Amino acid sequence: MAIEEIQSLLHSTETSRIERTESTTNMDKFQEAICAFSNDMSNSRQNGYLIIGAKDNGELSGLKVDDELYQKIAGIRSDGNILPIPMMTCERYELEGGDLLIVEVQPAFSPPVRYRGRTFIRIGPRRDIATLDEERILTEKRMSNMASYDALPCDRATLEDVDIDFIRKEYIPKAVDAEELLNDSRPIEEQMASLGLYDLQRHCPTNACIILFGKKPKQFLPGMYLQYVRFAGLDKGGEILDDKPFNSSLSRMMPQLEVFIDYGVVNTRPIAVSSLREKNQSNYPKEALRELILNACMHRDYQSHAPTRFYQFDDRIEIMNPGGLYGKARPENFPNVNDYRNPIIAQALKILGYVNMFNRGISRVKRLMLENGGAEPHFDITKITAFEVTSYSALEMTDNQSKTMTSEDDFTKLFTKLFTKLVPKYFPSKEEKNLYVLIRHLIEPHKASELSVILGITDRTVRNRYLTKMLQAGIIELTIPDKPTSRNQCYRLKQA
Repeated sequence: MAIEEIQSLLHSTETSRIERTESTTNMDKFQEAICAFSNDMSNSRQNGYLIIGAKDNGELSGLKVDDELYQKIAGIRSDGNILPIPMMTCERYELEGGDLLIVEVQPAFSPPVRYRGRTFIRIGPRRDIATLDEERILTEKRMSNMASYDALPCDRATLEDVDIDFIRKEYIPKAVDAEELLNDSRPIEEQMASLGLYDLQRHCPTNACIILFGKKPKQFLPGMYLQYVRFAGLDKGGEILDDKPFNSSLSRMMPQLEVFIDYGVVNTRPIAVSSLREKNQSNYPKEALRELILNACMHRDYQSHAPTRFYQFDDRIEIMNPGGLYGKARPENFPNVNDYRNPIIAQALKILGYVNMFNRGISRVKRLMLENGGAEPHFDITKITAFEVTSYSALEMTDNQSKTMTSEDDFTKLFTKLFTKLVPKYFPSKEEKNLYVLIRHLIEPHKASELSVILGITDRTVRNRYLTKMLQAGIIELTIPDKPTSRNQCYRLKQA
């Protein structure tokens, strides 16, 4: 934004589109303002601006915007308190007299937008909670936009085809502020319409409602199911050991999948980490699989007749959903930029507690897989009409590593090779005994604290005297490379 534009915003009288504040700590105020700008009650179809670091008269307050404040404000978009997710950008500007942090908010395609269950709007310079009639206007605006497939009416469906009791007793109380709900005397159809679940013009549920709460969603959307298949071996040519379809609505399918992953997919068994000690190792961290399945169901293309595919092999799991990268997400910016093919479904999954933060799933999955002792999952974004992720079994990797180290001769050869890399460049020859012990144990991932017990020295000493130099020599690696100081950090030999 040019300096002329900033000066114009600072001194503009268009108070319905601009809010200036000196506060840097009132997060409720900031999020209410963003929510109100998103709803664009005046239907100006222009962006709104929250300007932090300016007084009401447009003068600069002398604010110094640090990284903590910048990240906190930018994080509003993905923290899930404002639903549907607001379309906003956040930029820091250094001016003579102080800094500004300007949040630019675009009008939402799918109003009403709520902050913690309340619908905020702007009436001139005033920010307030929308009345029932004002919510109706916002609902009609969303229906006229119809920006996404999940917002479209499911013409053949009626209220008899959805679980109204669940919506009324479980979903709406979580989606709408309790005080607002107490005073809401509208019929259930209008309450559902305000959440994108009912089309008042066509008098039928939306596709999102059928996907989320339909009694028999596959009857209306043929691709609305997830297919699990367990193959023997390493490819689809192997014998099918298990075949299980999940074809309920998402509100019922997600709890079923959680139980199935815990007891039908994740396998935990003890593995040896030294001659005297064992630890429990899982093939996959259940939280990571849950996240991958959730993302597949949330982002898939529900116009496709193909199911979400969940295939398990001896050494990996492949999850593929119809619909490739969407909207602003491109191969060159993945996974840093995200967009939502199904905003109403994404909103509902956040409300129901299956999503904690938006746009954090992939980084979280990578971290969980590495912490579990496995490899990073592979995301295939080259398919135009599908999105596929492959996760590798940590138990299979451990077994393969163990097979290569079964004989003492093999280890002796390995140690000799590594020892010549370390001595005398990094260590004196007198360290041979401790290096032998470390290399022997680092065949499997170990924390510094575990190695310190084995060597009888402190954590700091084992890091400074041995692990740092072995990292420099390139013979060991971190299991969580993007978080070197993580308390779950482990060290292991680099695989050849």
